[in-house]
This record gives sequence, C-alpha cells and structure tokens, in this order.
Amino acid sequence: MSAMMNSLRPSLRAASTTARSFSTTSRRDLARMILTGRLGSEPELQATASGREVIRYVVASEHGRTQNRKTDWFRVASFPDSENQKNFLLNLPKGSLVYVEADTSLRQYEDAEGRKNTQLSLVQRNIDVLRRAFIRREESEGSEGSEGSESAEHQ
Repeated sequence: MSAMMNSLRPSLRAASTTARSFSTTSRRDLARMILTGRLGSEPELQATASGREVIRYVVASEHGRTQNRKTDWFRVASFPDSENQKNFLLNLPKGSLVYVEADTSLRQYEDAEGRKNTQLSLVQRNIDVLRRAFIRREESEGSEGSEGSESAEHQ
C-alpha cells in the first residue's frame, strides 16, 4: 500500500496546486485587513466632496508583550447603505470593543513640504461589536450599557 501511495503523491501534489478549493467563483486579487480593538472616539458623520455620506471612526489595537505594549491607531471609513446601518454606527460609544473587516489600499501623496507619503486607506466591509462600552449619563444614577455581540455588514 505504501508503494502505491508513493506513486500517487506527485499527481496529488500537482492537483492541489492547480485547483482552488471551496470556491466556485473566479479568482480575484484582494487586499483586506481584520482589526480587533476599541473605538478611540465616537464615529462621526461627514460628507465626501461629491456629497456622499461617510462615517469615520478610529480603532485602537494593542500589540506586544506586557512590558512593551504599543497601540496602533487605524482610521476606518464606512459608507452606510441604509439609515439602520448609519444609526447603528453613530450610536456606538467610544471604548466599544469591535471586530472590523476592511478593504485596504495604499494612497501616495505629497505633503506641503514636498515629501512623499503613503497612507493606508481602510473601508469597512463588516463590523461586529464584541462588547459595547458602558455609557455614563450625568442625569441618571449609575451607568448604563450592555454586553453582547452585534454586527452590521457592508457590501
């Protein structure tokens, strides 16, 4: 049996490199990033130059060992398709723990001093709220908040 398996290995290896598994669609190039972190501020509604609504927010993600923890800040843009998606994002409090899937691209530009810079652009495809931050209300006693998982998708 071992000799038979040895004779089949080259053909099995070739088949695995030429076939894509778990997909019936054509192959496409993509650049995607997954972030898990806390909202650094409340999401803000803005308008693009063409007048399209965009919601911008910042996700803080920590990495490194306990003694040398570092925080990276990622700016994310979301283009809501519906009023529900817009309200969902705009009502997320600062500090909420989120899982974000975003399309990425690099944009090169020249600053006022003539230096060339590269900026990472993240456009949200999906966001899951892993834990909502507690909201303190000055007019009420105690704090209010909830834990759980919520999500909004962007296609």
